Amino acid sequence: MIASMTTPAPGRVAGSIFGLAFGDALGKPTEFLSVAEIDERYGPAGPRDLVGDPVLVTDDTQMALAVAWALHDAPQLTPGAVEPLLRQRFLAWAASPDNNRAPGMTCLRACAELSRGLPWQQATVIDSKGCGANMRVTPVGLLDVDPDTLAGLAQLQAGLTHGHPTGLAASELTAYAVWLLRAGVGLAELPGLLGERVAAQRTVYRADWLGDLWRRANAATPEAFIAAGWDECAAALRRLDAALSAPDDGGDPCRLTGESWIAEEALATALYCAVRHADDPVGALARGARTSGDSDSIAALAGAFVGAAQGMAAWPAGWAERIEYADQLTALSAGRD
Repeated sequence: MIASMTTPAPGRVAGSIFGLAFGDALGKPTEFLSVAEIDERYGPAGPRDLVGDPVLVTDDTQMALAVAWALHDAPQLTPGAVEPLLRQRFLAWAASPDNNRAPGMTCLRACAELSRGLPWQQATVIDSKGCGANMRVTPVGLLDVDPDTLAGLAQLQAGLTHGHPTGLAASELTAYAVWLLRAGVGLAELPGLLGERVAAQRTVYRADWLGDLWRRANAATPEAFIAAGWDECAAALRRLDAALSAPDDGGDPCRLTGESWIAEEALATALYCAVRHADDPVGALARGARTSGDSDSIAALAGAFVGAAQGMAAWPAGWAERIEYADQLTALSAGRD
């Protein structure tokens, strides 16, 4: 069934990449607030409108743009062609004066090592599975590629900074989720299909994309290295399934699927928000922003998922003109729907 879904529906590339930025912007001011503090400021529905002109985003959108431009500029989607462009874009982000949006320490540490010219397998932070690996992977999921190429690209872009196998696996799952939604899979179907992907990929180590990364972790075998990441993603998806099977009390989803500072929790919590609010796209963003955890990343991924499912029609008129980096978001989605 999945292999036959090759014709993207109109507006879904733009809907997803703009949705990521919209969610990021809504979650930006709530990231370090408690739910009680968010409710005091915005009411129990959470933030539902963008503020500012331009509306500012965080490093989540900035790094997603870095990935998107690297893919856009690549002459071919191979490890040798894409890795230098990812490195170049990540280093430009790290040095930019606009990199003042509470950037993740893992990304900064890895970029410092990449700037020395080290092979990325040596530069990466091998023990980090922070959500910085998958907050930026949406552009991979919006490519017209086969699942194996998608998996390799998703893991490579993650691996340049986050070498932990869970960061790699969660990034692949995030990109795969966007890819499926753009192809026409419904949000409610997504958790089950991701579970199938976990089972199928558990011991697949993509050496052509990752090289000898597994040795940095002192793993017994490449298969054992990557399986540990898939197992943690499987556990996160089981928590998601349990949360979705229970009535929604309208509370903080982080109580159910994790605060999302780490990759597998960011995926699960964002999926929870997207699935619960499939008929209310702005509500999905607001639910992600109204959390005790990494609110901007949760809301950003929720926006990427809902936008990939519903296209630009999901978002209020006027938002696209006011969001920061609107020109780049428009250029990257132009002609692809």
